[in-house]
Amino acid sequence: MGAKNPEADVPIASPHVLAVRELGRAAAAKPIAEFDLGELQVEVRTTHDSVFVVVVREGRGGVALRAAHLSCAFECKALAPQAGEDARLSVTSALGRHLITLEAGANALENLRVTVRFTPAMPMLIPFLPRDLYPIDNKGDPLGTVGSVEAKQRKLNVGIVYFRVDEPRFGDVLYFQNLTSMNDYYGATGTTPESIVGGSWPELGHLIPIAQGGQTPPAGVLEGGTEIILSDAILVFRHHAPPDERETARRFLQMLGVAYQRLDLPCVDYRDWVDRAERTLRDLDQAPEATIEHYGHRYIHPYTNAEYPDIMVQMSVVAAIHDWGKWCGTPHPLEAQFKAGLEKFYDPELQSLRRYLPNVGDDKDADAVDSWYLYHPMLNLGLLALDGDEQARTLLLKSIDFGIKAAHHFNYEWPVQYKVTDFSIITELAGADCRGQTDVAGIYAWVMLQAFELTDEKRFLDEARCAIDAAMGLRFGVNYQANLTAWGAAACMRLWRITNRPVYLEQSYVYLASFFQNCVIWESKVGHAAQYKTFLGVTCLQDAPYMAIYECFDSFAAFECYLADSGPDLEPAARLLVAEYCRYALDRGWYFYPDALPPEAVATEQRESNGHIDPKLSFPLEDLYPDGRLAGQVGQEVYGAGAAFIFATRSFHPIEGAPFRIYCDQFVQSMERTGDRALTITLAGGESSTAGLSIVRLERRKLGAVELTAPDGDVLRSSASTADRIAYEVPASGRLVLTWE
Repeated sequence: MGAKNPEADVPIASPHVLAVRELGRAAAAKPIAEFDLGELQVEVRTTHDSVFVVVVREGRGGVALRAAHLSCAFECKALAPQAGEDARLSVTSALGRHLITLEAGANALENLRVTVRFTPAMPMLIPFLPRDLYPIDNKGDPLGTVGSVEAKQRKLNVGIVYFRVDEPRFGDVLYFQNLTSMNDYYGATGTTPESIVGGSWPELGHLIPIAQGGQTPPAGVLEGGTEIILSDAILVFRHHAPPDERETARRFLQMLGVAYQRLDLPCVDYRDWVDRAERTLRDLDQAPEATIEHYGHRYIHPYTNAEYPDIMVQMSVVAAIHDWGKWCGTPHPLEAQFKAGLEKFYDPELQSLRRYLPNVGDDKDADAVDSWYLYHPMLNLGLLALDGDEQARTLLLKSIDFGIKAAHHFNYEWPVQYKVTDFSIITELAGADCRGQTDVAGIYAWVMLQAFELTDEKRFLDEARCAIDAAMGLRFGVNYQANLTAWGAAACMRLWRITNRPVYLEQSYVYLASFFQNCVIWESKVGHAAQYKTFLGVTCLQDAPYMAIYECFDSFAAFECYLADSGPDLEPAARLLVAEYCRYALDRGWYFYPDALPPEAVATEQRESNGHIDPKLSFPLEDLYPDGRLAGQVGQEVYGAGAAFIFATRSFHPIEGAPFRIYCDQFVQSMERTGDRALTITLAGGESSTAGLSIVRLERRKLGAVELTAPDGDVLRSSASTADRIAYEVPASGRLVLTWE
């Protein structure tokens, strides 16, 4: 909201806000460039120290984007636009040359891309530059506006600020700073884009990071005569403010989808997750660092030869190996071995699963549990139980009432950590947002829905509804831990399917909006990040500096359920973003394995008590950093071993009797055998995106001729072909027909 001095009815503003007022006084002058953007008008105007792109709606105010800020005299002139551009401007001064391009987007939602390139006249240190975006009233005055910021960049995640202008009634604005375009700047100046997009009303947008001074020779100098991008902003507009948090979230996803489609997307590489899964199984079975024996049973170390076995770790790996066995057609022996010791985690006095085995060391508080830790093992028990596993069903149903008791005790608002013996709180709130584990309600609801499907007892359905209802009102504050938020979205979608109440479909957008606010929607080339991929990665916690493999693949599994339960009523932008997250996870997830990274990018020391890194073991590192720090500082996750099984079983599709498997980096909605050597494939990705589909030769088999055709009969050409694999790039949504000899 607009800030007020409590002692006088005088607005408080920085000099940069006051300088924007010059736009109103210069409104009578002819703009340097102008064009229409749907119902909006775009003008390029100058003040004494800046070049502004002004976007207004007649009688409803607008926004002013500062495209260049100069501390000296300058000349701004319009150039002939090039292909795809609506305006091109050259700004010359003693500092050098700014080249500003404006491109209006062809979409149902009005959108504008403004890119600023700068060529310094000589080697130069970039000084402090003010934020670049200001809501303005009908007179061009930022201080005459009233509005609110709904979401902004969190640490190194997507560079956005999403806000609404209520007075004048301009509507919603999503500002998206394409941080990928800024990699050269970060490299040249030794900076990172941490929390640089946001601000306080009415001074919003991008605050370009600057090099720290005081060094000799000075660091962060831009090379004279070399062009570099200082800003690549995408603005998306919606008229009229939304009425509630659910519509706010839907619009955010819709507008983010528009910005996403304007990006130059990174390529997605094929990854052999089947081979990775087979290597992981070998290491789980044979590596002494992977497992330990207690009570005559095998248990999984959370990290390489480190930490005590716990139920979440055990169940995560068991459930993933179970999926692998289904995919192979035969259960893997390790599943039974690891399941055999599950009962030792059950406390008959509490009638609940405990985190640790009874013989856990005195250095652990055996009664302490993070709120989500109580429910995640139940989720994986539910997966097994729904596949007919009676042991899992029994263990789940004799533990679930304790989970309900905890939910009732905390009134569906869980703390960070508590004692299972008496529910006394150990840690109530997270330091990042002074809230508890806000998305536990989502995973709790999913577990309740699993129990409802198993038993048909209405009390479980009622519990799921109570949990989701209790989380309403959190807006963009839902996310505590990314995979829990993803399961919350899946629970909302499943509730909608069961109850036919649209509020739950709409509430799923609230979970998705919070999830994608915490995504790294840029490809970092900062430091060691140049050695791996970051695009569409999700930081594990709302305040975490790193992407984590466990949250990555568990979110992937949740989103598979979300899309499977969806239908034509799903907001297309939600489908696009969810499907694209999963597509990029299949590629990005590969770099969590230490053998996929150069040795110099991997930390040599890990967090105390988290073991060590052995690149020969096919277990992933926990942590990759968008700011390019050394990977694996937390440790090497044995409990992340499930990633390979989840990714392999969802992306590779066996075809009975064929000499190949099909690989697809988008979810396959259905496959129908329409002939002895013919198959119809339906993909479930976003309408405007693509999929990588490959025909992958089986061992000791020979690939014959294959033909892939679109529904209209057009034969699709392969994008790459070897003796082992034929690759295609195809539409991510719709039907394809595959035939072979």
